[in-house]
Amino acid sequence: MDDYPPGCLDHSVPFLLTLGTCTDTPYDAKLSHALKEQAILIRSELPALDSDQARALMRYMQDRDASNSPCNARNETTRKYRFHIKSAERSLLLPPRRARLPDGFEPPSPTSATVLHSPYSPLSPVSPLYPDGLINTDWIRKHQDLIPSILLCFYTLVSDPTLSTLCDNQIKTDVNNIRALLSQSGYKTKLAVVLLSDGTNPASMEGVQERLDVIRRGCNLDAKALFLVPPNESQEELERVAENMLTTLYAVSLEYYRDLGRHARKKRSRGIAPQPTVPPTSGTSQTLSLAGWNVRYDFKTATFAEYRLEMDVALRSYELAYEALLSTEVMELIPSWSPRWNEARLLADIIAIRCIRCLLWNGQHSAASRRWQFHRERIADFVDRRGRGTNNYGWAAWEARWAAVMADLIDKADIPELAPSSGRLYLPPEKSVMGERLQPWELLHHQGYWHRMAARHTQTRRALARTIPESDRQPPSASPASLVAKSAFTYDTYMCPDPYEEYPIDGIGGGVEHGKLIVDRLIRARSEFLKRGQKRLAAEVSLECARELGMAERWEDVIKLLRPLWQDMPFRTEGWIPIIEEMDWLLRRAAYEEDEAELLLMIDWELHSQSFSKRPNWEYNLAKSLEDIETAEKPDIYIRHGQLISPVAASFLFRDEEGKAGQSVHCQLTIRSNAHQGSALLQLSSVQVNFSGGIGTVVLQHEDVDDTRQKHGNIVLSSLTLTTRESGEDDVKSTSAGSDGEKSAVLKGTADLRLPPGQVLVFNLEIPLREPGDAHAESVVVTIDNDEFKLNQSISFAENSSRNLWYISASAVKHIAHQRPLSLHVLPRPPKMEVRSLGWKEQYYTDEPISLEFEIENGEDVEALSKLDVTLFGEKPSSFTVDLPSGESQTSSSIRSEESRLSGAQLGAIASAKSLTIRLHLPPIESSSRHDLTLKVTYFLPTNPGTPISQTAVFQLNIVNPFEASYDLLPRVHPDPWPSVFDPDTVAPLPGPNSPDTPSFIPKGLSQAWCLVTRYASFASEPLRVTEVSVQISPSPLFRCTAVATKHSLPEDGSGRLIQPKTIEQAAFELTAQRATLDERGPAPLDMALTIRWTRAEGGNLEKVNTTTLPIPRFNIFGTEPRVLATVSYRRRGNTKDEGSGGHLVIVLTVTIENASSHFLTFGVSMEPSDEFAFSGPKMTTVNVLPVQRRSVEYRLLPLDQKDEDDNGEKGEHQGWWIRPGLMVRDKYFQKVLRVLPGGEGLRRGEEGLEVWVPGARV
Repeated sequence: MDDYPPGCLDHSVPFLLTLGTCTDTPYDAKLSHALKEQAILIRSELPALDSDQARALMRYMQDRDASNSPCNARNETTRKYRFHIKSAERSLLLPPRRARLPDGFEPPSPTSATVLHSPYSPLSPVSPLYPDGLINTDWIRKHQDLIPSILLCFYTLVSDPTLSTLCDNQIKTDVNNIRALLSQSGYKTKLAVVLLSDGTNPASMEGVQERLDVIRRGCNLDAKALFLVPPNESQEELERVAENMLTTLYAVSLEYYRDLGRHARKKRSRGIAPQPTVPPTSGTSQTLSLAGWNVRYDFKTATFAEYRLEMDVALRSYELAYEALLSTEVMELIPSWSPRWNEARLLADIIAIRCIRCLLWNGQHSAASRRWQFHRERIADFVDRRGRGTNNYGWAAWEARWAAVMADLIDKADIPELAPSSGRLYLPPEKSVMGERLQPWELLHHQGYWHRMAARHTQTRRALARTIPESDRQPPSASPASLVAKSAFTYDTYMCPDPYEEYPIDGIGGGVEHGKLIVDRLIRARSEFLKRGQKRLAAEVSLECARELGMAERWEDVIKLLRPLWQDMPFRTEGWIPIIEEMDWLLRRAAYEEDEAELLLMIDWELHSQSFSKRPNWEYNLAKSLEDIETAEKPDIYIRHGQLISPVAASFLFRDEEGKAGQSVHCQLTIRSNAHQGSALLQLSSVQVNFSGGIGTVVLQHEDVDDTRQKHGNIVLSSLTLTTRESGEDDVKSTSAGSDGEKSAVLKGTADLRLPPGQVLVFNLEIPLREPGDAHAESVVVTIDNDEFKLNQSISFAENSSRNLWYISASAVKHIAHQRPLSLHVLPRPPKMEVRSLGWKEQYYTDEPISLEFEIENGEDVEALSKLDVTLFGEKPSSFTVDLPSGESQTSSSIRSEESRLSGAQLGAIASAKSLTIRLHLPPIESSSRHDLTLKVTYFLPTNPGTPISQTAVFQLNIVNPFEASYDLLPRVHPDPWPSVFDPDTVAPLPGPNSPDTPSFIPKGLSQAWCLVTRYASFASEPLRVTEVSVQISPSPLFRCTAVATKHSLPEDGSGRLIQPKTIEQAAFELTAQRATLDERGPAPLDMALTIRWTRAEGGNLEKVNTTTLPIPRFNIFGTEPRVLATVSYRRRGNTKDEGSGGHLVIVLTVTIENASSHFLTFGVSMEPSDEFAFSGPKMTTVNVLPVQRRSVEYRLLPLDQKDEDDNGEKGEHQGWWIRPGLMVRDKYFQKVLRVLPGGEGLRRGEEGLEVWVPGARV
């Protein structure tokens, strides 16, 4: 918008002018000489304030100047005021309200009154608009920079009592003088006063309010127009005072512009055209029509509405002014040759721009874009009909300017939805036009779109300017008058120079720098595109800009602009060859002019490719690229794959998918020249093939050798021999993933590397494989190294299984069915080292130390230097020890919670066909588990010391529990009598040194007997020899318990018994427990464990006895509940000689009732008669049991069915049988039947109750 007159497109902000303060940039009205003679001088007679407080206040106010604030309504709800603030020290000039009469003018009659008008009105002869002009930028500038809405005067309020009255009177006199001058000027500028207290006498500030009232009344000021700044205010307080003052004055300022708008509407409503001061008399001049006056009044109304931020009102008034201006009553009547024509076009542009600004302010973005397009089409139609048409450079210049205006408006609107951070390229339509079908160009795009449009129109302007005939390009002084007149009516010169200035003849003048204008717009567009990630458009614009810079021969700028784009150009991978070619030639010219040797070489290397069109008469010779180029040192260039389109292509192929370490693999390397036919051959210095995995780099050096190669057409086949050496600094560094920058083995060969255009070099290679794993061919680096330069081109291989062509000869190929031709799986070298276990068992047992023996045998033809790695993997593996052949023992370490490892145990050299033995020792393992034992022997052969060979053996170590057991705890009757609570010997002793925890403690509580029956089984896979079975009882402070083995199947001499797998053995233990005191009543927990001592059967060594401890579930003994136990004994009657061998069998059944509680209990004992036996004893009786006592009832049973058993086959006589006595014990208090428990041998609990064993006659 800089092409338009200054100030005509500025945002309308209320104008506030300060008077009476010192400033670094004093206000200057810049009135013309004619107006300055009539201007009204407003001057303050008091000195200007220069205190720190005054400067701080002015600085804060000027920082709040809203002249350059964004033209949007986002902050209007929070912003309290908007001012355009300027500062005058002591005086200012106001333009005259009325213009003077012209010199020598005489009224037509002495009685007629001459009406004077504003010097900015078309009614005044001094105005450039006289007599039929509409409005110009002078009127806009009048209200923006000349006539303030608020005149803010600053004075010092003296606190000295002796001078206060005098100073107050001076302030009143000065303010009244300024008011009188403002009234004399005829303007309605509001006057406000700021008093800054000097603060020299704080005590005199008590009556300051009274002084302020006197000053206000003496100056006839409103209460809102007088402000006091107290002395010694902090910066925060000063800012608060300034905020309150500006907020108050803003309301006054809005009222000022509201009055001006009301006055403009009042004039328009009169409906008549005012008469000029002096009627026009020259030629056919006429005054401004009523329609023209309506345009003027509508424009004023809209401008004053903008000052008040009433954008809707301003938009309506601007639209009325626009339509009236382009109507048949105004602009249609102005001839195109008249200066008023361009003035009307300028006014139409200004109104249209202000309409767009109002729409952007209101957030109507699509409407703003459509309004821009509407004005363009409207003016184009108008110029085609009434002007000089749109096919000339003047119209193209206007279109470029109009596009740039839209970009500037979007910049000033500062739309957050269109900011680069939002990522949007254009804004969606607003809701008011959502239902309409909008064209893409009717949406509001970002600034880059408009800048690029302006650049294109500028290019059109240049193209049309170059079509101007030479006769029209000569200056008027050198052309006939007829040609000058013809040129004036042929070309549209609205806001652009005449043809002789637009595009002058060479040697006459500079003319318009079209290229500079185009580059400026393109650079701005490129910046916007890059901010929003539009890299393609940015690249396209950069290329257009480079063309313009090239035409101007600004080669350094061309390189700066194109080099970043050229280096990382996306068009190469996408195949946009014409774009790349154009950029290459343009950048090559710039590199040649600027002596950029490396850039020049890289471009020439790319232009050698047949992908580009061949330029006629151009010598494609890379060796001559640096002729006439000055270089400080020899260029050394490295070109990445894909960075350029290389004239050399390469491919690689493994013949086999797999190989073995220690062997060789056959492969082919193919290098093809894609250079232009007729170009010089490429003399390659070396070719380097890079691999990832266990294959070293292959380097082929150029050497002129005897031509033993096979040739057929353009195919040249060579078979090369490779030798191994260490990599050096002269090798090109690989950029592949497999390169780690360290020195490694390099395979070197020599070949003829001359590459004419179109030729294919095929190399048969045989590469030795050293390490197992996956290898992959990554890339090849071709190098050209001569006296002038060194160039390295990296080419990455591409997988293409459909074109796996293997050259059998130069004239024959075959297809290799290889899915991944660039990959090779290298299998490990088959090891001949054997690892065997000696005496390995299927199962090992817990609680047993494990010793394992392994034999390692060398089956290689030569000796092997070996080392051993042992890993034990499982759940919480224990550490182990390995005995090496050298006599050294090494212990493993825990790497993780599930792994124990011994690494790098040196075994030394093992001779061919020899073996050695190692032993591995594991400590006893407590629980069943499964472990994986891995032995890995890594060895090296003298014939290939760089290749490790490994043999791995994995063994499954199963550790199981050799025994499992079940347990029964049966009650028994303790043979000793129970202690009595009435016996003083059983009273608990006083606490003393002999406590239950000491060995000398003697328990005196209740005693009970139990029988622990254990049934244990062997779960081993082989027979085990059990030497001892025992019970371990955990000590308790509540009782003392002992265990005695009463029944087992082990020999007494300790030699043990052989237990077969899956067989069950039984052992019984008599337990005797006695409480510490009689005071203990509750149940007591009994913790025990079964201990089995055993050895393996085949060892026979009783010294290596293993102990397996099986925990027994916890039992509770004692208790307060009564317990009924039955015991039985046998007697025979009738044969005195041998009482035990004949006679009648009498069974003595004793029922014992134990009362361990502290209560007196009564029980009823009854015996029911039975057909199976006869009995003697109480059939029904009552038994009273004292606390902590027990009583017994005895029955004698005589079985009655012995004869029946004898008659039935004698079976019962030999084995015996069971009888069921009907014995019942009932607690008489609780009426609860107590269970009678077997208390010894010969009794059991059946389904119907207690059963008694009757032995046979021979038992």
